[in-house]
Amino acid sequence: MCPQQQQNGQRAVQAAAYQFKQGPDVPERAIAALPYLLPLLDALPYGRYVFLQFPFIARAMAPLAPVAYLYNSVPFLPFILFIGVYSFIVNNQSMGRFIRYNAMQAVLLDILLIIPSVLMSSVLRPPEGGVALQLYEQGLNTIFLFVAVSVAYGMGSCAVGQTPRLPLVADAASKQLGGDGPSGL
Repeated sequence: MCPQQQQNGQRAVQAAAYQFKQGPDVPERAIAALPYLLPLLDALPYGRYVFLQFPFIARAMAPLAPVAYLYNSVPFLPFILFIGVYSFIVNNQSMGRFIRYNAMQAVLLDILLIIPSVLMSSVLRPPEGGVALQLYEQGLNTIFLFVAVSVAYGMGSCAVGQTPRLPLVADAASKQLGGDGPSGL
């Protein structure tokens, strides 16, 4: 490695460290990341075929099993947590915009999961086999993977102090909070 490349590498590391220090502090990052667990917990049932096809993904999600069990076994707990996040985080003006924006994205992502839930409970039933079953499985896989990747990106961005812009929900979250976008502090 030539000295110029080494110097450029050192500058990049210093710039990343400076940006890390300038972003939200660690407690804010943790609080901003936590609401993303709601859509992930609600999306776990859609991942059943993914878990069967790729056991390593099931093992990666295994630490969430006790939380998911509690989340789904206590009546109305998902609804109470949803209302709690919206009322006490998104609408809490004393919290920073970084936290509120990420909580709003998580809430909107969770709201998007209502659409396939309603369709599955009232219209779509698991087909017996053939192409219809494959399409059904692919639909569930797509829903789960979209939510899982969105949550991973959202939580990862929060961990490093960056503001994620999730597809389908970022603009709505910005409008809900008012302002031009997540950087409009």
